[in-house]
Amino acid sequence: MRFLTLLLPLLPLSLAAEVTTEYTHTNECSRKTQKGDTIQVHYRGTLASDGSEFDASYNRGQPLEFTVGRGMVIQGWDNGLLDMCIGDKRKLTIPPEHGYGQRAMGAIPAGSTLVFETELVGIQGVEKDEL
Repeated sequence: MRFLTLLLPLLPLSLAAEVTTEYTHTNECSRKTQKGDTIQVHYRGTLASDGSEFDASYNRGQPLEFTVGRGMVIQGWDNGLLDMCIGDKRKLTIPPEHGYGQRAMGAIPAGSTLVFETELVGIQGVEKDEL
């Protein structure tokens, strides 16, 4: 019984929803994204609940630049954008546990599942493979 009591606090972690990834466009390349890379990503973010757009780098005409795996973006992005080639596109569906959790962020209500259409535009210091 004592063992079960110790495991109960871990139960919510094991039942937490995972990020789902849809590969919408893929390329072959010699160098994929990895933790520590500074990357440039175009994206469109919508709410899974109603499809309303809350942000899009495309509207600004400039991709977002950040370092993967450093906590500069939500966890769903840090993990969901690994192993990509320049030019790859992915649709990430990110549950609250890997997004903003139970806190509201601007137009994003607390507890929201987020959907991001992403496109890897560049990896700092890496040239796009020419095929």
